[in-house]
Amino acid sequence: MKEIVIGPNDGGQRLDKFLQKSLPALPPALMHKYIRLKRVKRNGKRTHPGEKLETGDILSLYLNDELLERPAADQMFRRIRPNLQIVYEDDQILLCDKRPGMVVHEDDEGASDTLINHIKAYLYQKGQWDPDQEQSFAPALCNRIDRYTGGIVMAAKTAEALRVLNEKIRLRQVQKYYLCLVHGVPSPKEAILSDRLLKDGDKNAVRVVRGAASRDKNAREASMRYQVLQSRSGVSLLECQLFTGRTHQIRVQLASRGWPLLGDAKYGVNARNKAFGMTHQALYSYKLRFAFQGEPTCLDYLNGRTFQVKDTPFLELFYRLPKA
Repeated sequence: MKEIVIGPNDGGQRLDKFLQKSLPALPPALMHKYIRLKRVKRNGKRTHPGEKLETGDILSLYLNDELLERPAADQMFRRIRPNLQIVYEDDQILLCDKRPGMVVHEDDEGASDTLINHIKAYLYQKGQWDPDQEQSFAPALCNRIDRYTGGIVMAAKTAEALRVLNEKIRLRQVQKYYLCLVHGVPSPKEAILSDRLLKDGDKNAVRVVRGAASRDKNAREASMRYQVLQSRSGVSLLECQLFTGRTHQIRVQLASRGWPLLGDAKYGVNARNKAFGMTHQALYSYKLRFAFQGEPTCLDYLNGRTFQVKDTPFLELFYRLPKA
């Protein structure tokens, strides 16, 4: 028999979700069976898969030893010297300015020099996170941006902050703003773009679909606002606010209207990009604002606050262009 004391980062979870994360060797079907047979008890009493755990609860697990074994956690963060550009930090969250070229999570190529590993290393070395003391929680990212897009990525230091941020993002109560450079001068100068996007998973590409194709069950609504801030030599600096968070959304919605991003090899034209020496799309998640509504949460102190990166790399290139 093994006992687990539920800590602050595990309180609030459903029992079944907690067991799936903390006991990966326990198959889901067997887990439900053992809960039914009272081989999993909460505070000495029968429990149910959907019950919410509370801090201080004691789980008694009458399971075979092989089901209690946990595989060795990824230890890459222990071997990394953290290199982060921190926009904001408190006890609950961390906002990082991810530079183009870094992946946020391990990709298909098994890259380990990832943003999340740098965050884990940073918090581990500060003594704010110890995986040996946690049953199921690890610091996690709340949003993602493409490898060659830079800008603000939100990370949660606690399970409660992770739940709140994920819910606020789902409710569109975290406003995200991007800067980008595009070929051409969009007209009108400001507009809301609404499209249906269809993703090709094999090519990792997205396209705008209209007419009958837009009724494809896999097509997703995409909405954003753009504003032209300035134009120079046929290149325009735009601010874009996302209302939805679809894959490559800004890149494909603007390109579909004839305004591809500078440096965008997937949705743009390489011949037009060469003149500017851009090796990746000129797109940066430069600002976000917390605009919470509804029931009080542990992050309400952030409500109404705006955070912005110190610099956007491609702006220097833009302001070197002639005004004509």
